[in-house]
Amino acid sequence: MLKFKRQFSVLFLLLTYNIASAQCAMCKAVVENGDISMAEGVNNGITYLMVFPYLLIGVLFFTLYSYRKKIKN
Repeated sequence: MLKFKRQFSVLFLLLTYNIASAQCAMCKAVVENGDISMAEGVNNGITYLMVFPYLLIGVLFFTLYSYRKKIKN
């Protein structure tokens, strides 16, 4: 079973590599052909999208911490 999972993972990575690299090239082309404000907008958008997963994980850990602390007392 482990061998099958490993083979499936390698096959999945090989098939999705071109899709993932194409997205990066498209973003790069937009930023290179645009002006400074467009590049800053793309960077701000990336930062905006990165913040929420960290916030959600922080809220989850805080909730688990307070729940476990409540159980111990």
